[in-house]
Amino acid sequence: MLKPLVVIALGGNAMIKGKQRGTQEEQIENITETAKQIMKIIPNYRVVITHGNGPQVGNLMLQMEAGSYPPHNRPVLSMDICGAMTQAQIGYLIQNILGNLLYTEGPPSRLDPKEKIKVVTIITQVIVSKDDPAFKNPSKPVGPFYTREQADKITSEHPDFVIIEDAGRGYRRVVPSPDPIAIHEKDQINSLLEAGFIVIASGGGGIPVIKNLDGTVKGVEAVIDKDLAGERLAVDISAENFAILTDTDKVYLDFNTPQARGIDKMTVTELENHLEKGVFGSKLKGSMGPKLEAAIRFIKDGGKKVIITRPELAAAALEGKAGTTIVP
Repeated sequence: MLKPLVVIALGGNAMIKGKQRGTQEEQIENITETAKQIMKIIPNYRVVITHGNGPQVGNLMLQMEAGSYPPHNRPVLSMDICGAMTQAQIGYLIQNILGNLLYTEGPPSRLDPKEKIKVVTIITQVIVSKDDPAFKNPSKPVGPFYTREQADKITSEHPDFVIIEDAGRGYRRVVPSPDPIAIHEKDQINSLLEAGFIVIASGGGGIPVIKNLDGTVKGVEAVIDKDLAGERLAVDISAENFAILTDTDKVYLDFNTPQARGIDKMTVTELENHLEKGVFGSKLKGSMGPKLEAAIRFIKDGGKKVIITRPELAAAALEGKAGTTIVP
């Protein structure tokens, strides 16, 4: 009998914490700690891992921007290519670190007791609709801050770019954030799972692509929310469990107030009632909001359980001993 399948969605803090610069050494140290926690889950579950890429893609865009001026004059690459590059970057680090732990400490493969479980990363495209209203209302900030003069120059060079003032901190490019429709490589991911692999997929929300009438796909300048893409991944591969790992031990009512109180377990109906009453506090819009929306979608799409917690509590949360659990 197959073990239950869990999709583990790693937040940015699993790779770059707080005010860290995001050096290679920092990321390796952080991912190693996260991988040790995933090792506690592997004996009882089949595992698919997805992750964010915000800091990494931001750093990459800064580097490209710096190299685009004289004397180097190197071209700036599109958002879909940046997404692919950082998917590979982060996927490699997780695959290398977790793979080494499995080789030295891990359980045997269910298909061959003489072999250890192996990890593979798949560059993942996520289908979005060309008619998604997000394309008419870009809202996701990406890349560096600019002065007014820099913003005007960039707009003249790239008329298709949308640049807005960002909370008095300067000017910044914004791109659409369309809703994920389907994981383009879901069949490949399922095949890898059947072959006994741990799969890293849909990193950074996946590479947004639009499906043409002839069945081909084309990348677009957009960013998909990583939690919503993680939920789509979990549904498309029929996962029973969805683990959203972030920088808080559980979901809190009245977050960041003296009245804050954590939630151990709630149904999706209770979650929707809480959202309607607006009792989650100020963090909802920026950070927790997409996670709760992903949780609602997963349960309504047939999932059995969502947990939200910190990486070090993930194994306990899947047993109902930590974090917040959301059920039908």
